Amino acid sequence: MSDHRTTPGTDQAPDLSAVENTVAPSSDTVRVERAASESAGTSRVAGLMGGAFGRNIGLVLALLVICVVGVATAGDRFASVDNMVTILRLASIFGVVSIGMTFVIIGGGIDLSVGAIVALSSVWATTFATQTMAEDTHWIVMVFVALAVGGACGLVNGVLIAYGNVVPFIMTLAMLASARGLAEIISERRTQIVRVEGFKDFWSADVVGVPLLVVIFALVALGGWVLLNRTTFGRRTLAVGGSPEAARLAGINVKRHTALLYVLVGLCCGLAALMFLARTSTGSSTHGSLLELDAIAAVVIGGTLLTGGRGTIAGTVIGVLVFSTLSNVFVLNNQDSSTQAVAKGLIIVVAVLFQQRLARRSTST
Repeated sequence: MSDHRTTPGTDQAPDLSAVENTVAPSSDTVRVERAASESAGTSRVAGLMGGAFGRNIGLVLALLVICVVGVATAGDRFASVDNMVTILRLASIFGVVSIGMTFVIIGGGIDLSVGAIVALSSVWATTFATQTMAEDTHWIVMVFVALAVGGACGLVNGVLIAYGNVVPFIMTLAMLASARGLAEIISERRTQIVRVEGFKDFWSADVVGVPLLVVIFALVALGGWVLLNRTTFGRRTLAVGGSPEAARLAGINVKRHTALLYVLVGLCCGLAALMFLARTSTGSSTHGSLLELDAIAAVVIGGTLLTGGRGTIAGTVIGVLVFSTLSNVFVLNNQDSSTQAVAKGLIIVVAVLFQQRLARRSTST
């Protein structure tokens, strides 16, 4: 097969002198092309930043609307300082899980077992402290137990999903049932009271007037932002979620990275279990009920694609605040949990439809 190109409508070969003149462009041409390339790259980055900024502004406006509704329907009960602290404490617990969930979803996965893992971690830590070692246990042991249980559950999920090729939805659904059932067996369906000296005092303390739970959430969110945007781990997460095959060809160990993502969200669940223990002073198999719904909802409305490959920690944080404030407004207006669940489900559907519309618009342009 001939390698040269012919002029349309003729069989003549192209002018070789013209080809030679185009092979070695002048230095001015190189500078112009480089400037154009940099300008195009800057425009693409600005476009992506503008899109993310626009989504976050929309979420902030939604949060303000919810606050206005709260003031209009509940008055000072909503606008009080104590209620604002309550909202932030609620946001901090499921917000920590939502940060971990953000990484899993960006990486192309999903985890339906986070609530059950929180319950199992809280029950195991409390039972270990109050029954196995009784009053001789230092509260730091509870921290290690909760994190170890959460991390182990995440490791099981990750290994079977990545190396066993089990569908994430099925695997985490099985973990949800298993972890919740194991929590009921360990606790014998009874509430475990935290009696370890110093635990409640430490985890319920304030830092410069801010509850420690809120400070922990802020630190986890900051750490998540740095991990996603400033490290190789974050870049690999985006690559794996965007195209696993392309990531593999680029030299990324996709299976190992996928497993690590589930370990990460498992550790977040262990930390959230400790925060539950600090807030309620009890370990219970009912802790974290429907937590997976809250976390997924916050992540999705924060702009993270359910198909993976794109998402922001800032969007998730705002999404967490939106849902915490919305739940608080429902409670102040005496709406039961069923109504809240319906509202959250509808919000998820609307967010997914909005994502699909944006995806179609971006592909068409």
